[in-house]
Amino acid sequence: MSALTALARVSAVSSGVAQRIATVRHVHLSDRPLVFIPLALAGEANAPLAALVGSSFDSPQLLVVLQPRNRDERFAFAARLAAVFLSYVDSFRGETETVPAGRNTDPRERYVDAPQILVPNGGGVGFVRLLGRSTRFRRTEGEYAVEPSVPLLGRWLTFFAERAEYPGSSLLLNMTGALGMHWATGQSAVEDANLAALVGWIDPPDGMTGADAALEAEDPLTWPPAGPATDPTFDNEILAPAIEAGSLSRLESALRRQLEPTWELMWRGVSLLRNLPPGARVERRWAEDRDAFTGYASYVDEGGYPQARRDGAVAAAQRLARLERAQVLYDAQRAYDDPLILAEYRLTGEAFAGTVTASAPDRIDDSGKRRVLRPRVTVSSSDPVRFEPGVSVVSPARPSQTGRVVSVSPLPSGFEVVLELSGGMGRGLTAPPGSVPEVGERLTYTTLTESYQAPAAFPAREETPWTHGGPPVEYVPDDDDAVEEWS
Repeated sequence: MSALTALARVSAVSSGVAQRIATVRHVHLSDRPLVFIPLALAGEANAPLAALVGSSFDSPQLLVVLQPRNRDERFAFAARLAAVFLSYVDSFRGETETVPAGRNTDPRERYVDAPQILVPNGGGVGFVRLLGRSTRFRRTEGEYAVEPSVPLLGRWLTFFAERAEYPGSSLLLNMTGALGMHWATGQSAVEDANLAALVGWIDPPDGMTGADAALEAEDPLTWPPAGPATDPTFDNEILAPAIEAGSLSRLESALRRQLEPTWELMWRGVSLLRNLPPGARVERRWAEDRDAFTGYASYVDEGGYPQARRDGAVAAAQRLARLERAQVLYDAQRAYDDPLILAEYRLTGEAFAGTVTASAPDRIDDSGKRRVLRPRVTVSSSDPVRFEPGVSVVSPARPSQTGRVVSVSPLPSGFEVVLELSGGMGRGLTAPPGSVPEVGERLTYTTLTESYQAPAAFPAREETPWTHGGPPVEYVPDDDDAVEEWS
């Protein structure tokens, strides 16, 4: 927990309401998200019990498994879920746009929008991952055949679950994580995993404090758990007798009462997030999500195999490297979009803010083979500046311009930093008006950067070293995949 977040939590306790820790929304929010609230049977590995699903507050669909331990009923549930889920996904596979050619890329087509799945918490993401794992290899012919939509559902669920691991992606969001990114409550991070308590702190009912609302949320009769786990008392006193009696109407009634409060909370969460203005770079990240959606849809259409049960050594290393690069870029984008996030880095010494006290916009560096424009500015800052000469920094106000630290000198109440600038000023020897910071301008500089990072070099798949198992065999789904368990 950062110092500013800790301070915000203290302020939340004092004021009785959650405090904003972001000035803008850092996730994309669809105009038509699909809310998916799953419940699993206690004591069974991801055995689906029920789900409330829908893209409109007024029209949720309840899916129930009468005998969750019965394999056929599990896959019948998956088929009913597939009818809803795949119809929703396909509704975005219409209009496309042409993405112009870029560096080393050809023009391509991309869907203008993409599906977005909202689940209540991190457990919901785990449910999606495991349900995808247990369904994507199912056979549609022969013994234990399932509906053709079931393995297709599994592949799409796996795609969304994998994308959820990608920093900045909004294709699969968990509501407690999205809300917790923007508000700090007066309770612990563990307690923030309770959706009812978290929403209670952010938007307490009239006449109640956040603490009062969170205390009320502890009553499972008023606010049942948001899943996938259910309340043990409900399991013993209501669920078990209903399953044993084999009464579908009785079971549906009980499960609807369990799920509807969470359905209300999910849409309240959507409303709370929608009231925040989106960050400037949110749409850029959503475009990457749309690229991923378009690419995977094409892969499925072309008959590509289901995702393998596990990555080979090279594929795993490449994936980890991509996630690490994405995390660095995501951190920089959030900081560039949001002064509150950037302030966190000022406290840790990874950024400083100050006022320009001197500017030499026409300075020319002729020490090399050719003369180049290299303006210098002097920034006076009261922040603790911990950068050494030679370090490169960037200002969110001019992200295409890099500043190299020339010197850092102490002042009676801070530091004086001299920066040499490059980039963002055209190719000539005269800086265009406004491209160089002027005296009196207040700026923030940080080592966080959006600049392109070349991917790390990895051996080809067929050159996997023996220390990592050697070259893997070509992956082809087989009967061993088809007998994969639900866990």
